[in-house]
Amino acid sequence: QVQLVESGGGLVQAGGSLRLFCAASGRTFNSIVMKWFRQAPGKEREFVAAISWSGGVTHYAEPVKGRFTISRDNAKNTVYLQMNSLKPEDTAVYYCAAGGGAYDTGSRTIRYWGQGTQVTVSS
Repeated sequence: QVQLVESGGGLVQAGGSLRLFCAASGRTFNSIVMKWFRQAPGKEREFVAAISWSGGVTHYAEPVKGRFTISRDNAKNTVYLQMNSLKPEDTAVYYCAAGGGAYDTGSRTIRYWGQGTQVTVSS
């Protein structure tokens, strides 16, 4: 069993940066792929980024490539999402998730979800 708690969301101007945190509990954290998804109002939840259990493999959705960086600290049971050059279209609720393969962008293989944290980017 893994429990996920996100933090770090907020309001930022376009071009700014935010860092999201996902604190995980559970013994399986060190052996599971971690991901970030997001859901904007009126839209389906979409994949943002993934990182393998070792941190050696990362994978990003095209809209965030070059702007977002996913990382993890297994000693702290924490996953991070550094978001730079934010755009209004990045506005969404961001969810931390665990499960599936590092290149699997679907949500059906996700085993655990966090409650989400709101990110709002003003123009």
